[in-house]
Amino acid sequence: MDKPRIGYIGLGIMGGALARRLLREHALTVFDLSPERREVFAALGATVADSPAAVGAASDIVLTCLPTSTQVRDVIFGDNYGLIRGMKPGGIIVDQTSGATTATRAMAAELDGTGIELIDGPVSGGPRGADAGTIAIMVGGTADQYARVEPVLTVISPNVTHVGPLGAGHTLKAVNNMMSAANRLLAFEAVSIAAANGINPTVAVDVINKSSGRNSATLAVFPNQIFTDDFAARFTMALMEKDVALAAELAGERFKHLTLTPLILRNYHMGIDRFGRNGDIHDMLRFYEEAAGVPIAKMQPEATP
Repeated sequence: MDKPRIGYIGLGIMGGALARRLLREHALTVFDLSPERREVFAALGATVADSPAAVGAASDIVLTCLPTSTQVRDVIFGDNYGLIRGMKPGGIIVDQTSGATTATRAMAAELDGTGIELIDGPVSGGPRGADAGTIAIMVGGTADQYARVEPVLTVISPNVTHVGPLGAGHTLKAVNNMMSAANRLLAFEAVSIAAANGINPTVAVDVINKSSGRNSATLAVFPNQIFTDDFAARFTMALMEKDVALAAELAGERFKHLTLTPLILRNYHMGIDRFGRNGDIHDMLRFYEEAAGVPIAKMQPEATP
């Protein structure tokens, strides 16, 4: 059986890493607004198209990874250049954006009658996980749609799960990212409180990682980034705020008396106000360092009294 023709749109930090995994086993037609990114993928052997429509014309399955669902809509429906201007009936779009559940369902409904289908397949695990082939992929769609795309997605990572109907992938990604955003801030706060009370930050993290308070931030962010020269998360304040806001939207009124999400949003709004929308999410540590009166980043174990 012939392999499906694959396209990828959005070759940024995350999408680029995912697309590189696909290039190991598939010929790939790609598009990105950045000439530099297009040149990189041309050098890797991908066919570079001049528009999303051209990607659609050359592909049976097109994956997208863009900042928000607004950009996804433009890529699919854009006048003269959108995917639907080139993609043939029977084609399927897999949106790997951290997108909005409601927007994705609305776009899929608009595609009814075109013969083109849209499902969601967002990822979690960051560029490192994408490069390593360990990233989690959560797919929302029908069983038949999942069966069509699963062999392609497993080239990116074996950790592919059909999590439910259309939009379920984006829903699960939103709540996952909300937890990640909260865990990061909580870890910053906990380590800073410990430091303010005389405990070396590296000692605090080491002991927390042997205790019940450990989370992804203490296990990975602190040792791999905060305590090293690789401080940047390469993920912007605006994107994190967007992800938390998506979770808040899904929570709606039912969780109003319980949710911690508004507090998380408040803190990232503080970060945007101070560091700008393109500020790195790890810049949030500065608030906690200032409250503690102790530097946390790049502290070394030998600094322990």
